[in-house]
Amino acid sequence: MNDHSVNIAIFASGSGSNAERIMEVFKNRKDISVKALFSNNPSAFALERAQKFSVPTFVFTREEFFNSPKVLEILESKKIDWLILAGFLWLIPDNLLKAFSNKIINIHPALLPAYGGKGMYGMRIHNAIIDAQEKESGISIHFVNEKYDEGEIIFQAKCTIELHDTAETLAKKIHTLEHRHFPVIIENLIKADNFNNP
Repeated sequence: MNDHSVNIAIFASGSGSNAERIMEVFKNRKDISVKALFSNNPSAFALERAQKFSVPTFVFTREEFFNSPKVLEILESKKIDWLILAGFLWLIPDNLLKAFSNKIINIHPALLPAYGGKGMYGMRIHNAIIDAQEKESGISIHFVNEKYDEGEIIFQAKCTIELHDTAETLAKKIHTLEHRHFPVIIENLIKADNFNNP
C-alpha cells in the first residue's frame, strides 16, 4: 500500500455543492486528502466553499488551461494523484488526460448516455428530462476522456420522477444522490487502485 496520502484536486465551475461534500468527507482523513480546488470561473461559489476548508484555490483562464502547462505544473507541484470534476464545464486538455490516465472522474446529473454532451449541464438537463416526461433520472459517475460525457461509466444511481416533479424538485433528488454516492465512489476507486498498484 502507498504510505503517503492520496491527493485529489477538485475542478468546479459553479456553486460547488458536490465539491463541498467531497471536502467535508475527506477533511480529517490521513489516507485521502483534497489538496486544491481549481476553477475556470473567478466568481464560482465553489471557491468560497474551499476557503471554509482551508483548501487552496486556483483560477485559470482558457488560455492557461488549453495552451500552457500552467495547470499541470501546479498539479504536479502539489503531488496530485486524482482529478475530480464536480460541475466543471470544460473539456479536459490532452496534457492532463495523459498525465492522469484513468485518474480523472466526473459526475453527470443524468443517466448517460442519455442527456449528455456539450451544453448538457445543470438545470438544462433537468428541464429536458421533465419536458420529455421521462419516468426516471439519476446520476452517472464516469472516467473522463477527450469527449463530453463519453468516458467509461463507473457507477449509476436512479431516482423515480413523479407526475408532480418539476425541474427544481428533480434537481434536489439528483443532488441527494450525488452527495450520497460521489464521495463513496471516489474512495472505492482510490482504494482499488492502491490495492492493484501498491
